[in-house]
Amino acid sequence: MRRAGSHSRCMTANTRSAIVLLVALTGATGVAAAAVAYPARSIRIVVASAPGSGPDIVTRLIGRKLAETWQQQIIADNRTGAGGNVGAEIVAHAVPDGYTLLMATASQPIGAALYAKLNYDLTRDFVPVSLVASTPFVLVVNPAVPANSVAELIALAKAKPGFLRYGSGGSGTPPHLCAEILKSSAGLDIVHVPYKGVTPALTDLLGGQVQFVFSVVPSALPLIQTNKLRALGVTSAKRTSLAPELPTIAESLPGFEVIGWYGLLAPTGTPADVVARLNAAVIAALKNPELRERFVALGADPLGTTPQVFAQFIQNELSKWGKAVKDSGARVE
Repeated sequence: MRRAGSHSRCMTANTRSAIVLLVALTGATGVAAAAVAYPARSIRIVVASAPGSGPDIVTRLIGRKLAETWQQQIIADNRTGAGGNVGAEIVAHAVPDGYTLLMATASQPIGAALYAKLNYDLTRDFVPVSLVASTPFVLVVNPAVPANSVAELIALAKAKPGFLRYGSGGSGTPPHLCAEILKSSAGLDIVHVPYKGVTPALTDLLGGQVQFVFSVVPSALPLIQTNKLRALGVTSAKRTSLAPELPTIAESLPGFEVIGWYGLLAPTGTPADVVARLNAAVIAALKNPELRERFVALGADPLGTTPQVFAQFIQNELSKWGKAVKDSGARVE
């Protein structure tokens, strides 16, 4: 009886082990099948800014190409608020299955420096997929300002400390911090005048209430082309194809580089093969001539990078914007 009971218990234990193994294998097969099938349904890309904004337009453009590739709907989901932190938090806490992504911008590393407490961490809670595009800012002055180059503007600022006033779309925005980086890099004494958006800042620049503004290229280009504003330089390391005649600020101030950018992030825990599929699809889409032309028309340079390159880029951005926020004393409005 003991032997039979022992044999019975042994059989029961073996049966249980077999069932556990079968369930584990079935689960693993299911996960693998799901990964092979990705994407099997629509993908949501959260945009942490309003419809019609740069990030929104870039998301919809790349989304159309991804939809064509995968025959799945790509949804741009605009979630504004708290300087881009509302949208970022949604994605940070989303199920990490590759079906909820974030179109990240410089607002995220700036937010990490500006906000004392966030419900997510940019490096801990996200997996980089790829940089999508970058766009420079352009330094424009009122035509009455006696400076025809960045070097002359710097010389004017040093000759008249506290005289030059610059406008921005608000404290802590990329154009504001761009000017603060110029200020610290060149050792200038200039005055910040914040506005609620770049449009009113440009309006007051036209009226002479401020002397210069850093603006995205598409917003300022019509005013430059009609000679209502004078462009002194762009903030990228290389000249922009949208206005190749404009020098870079780095040509007068070596090492200066500040760019706006767009990149896709997924929640941490997203399977590596899903991230790889996303990355490959984004890079392939950005090689499409039609899409590249659309990006260039927006003043954006189409990129496409490995996740590793994007990860290092984010670390550099956190360091750069963190220093700019500290040096400027920027606070959340």
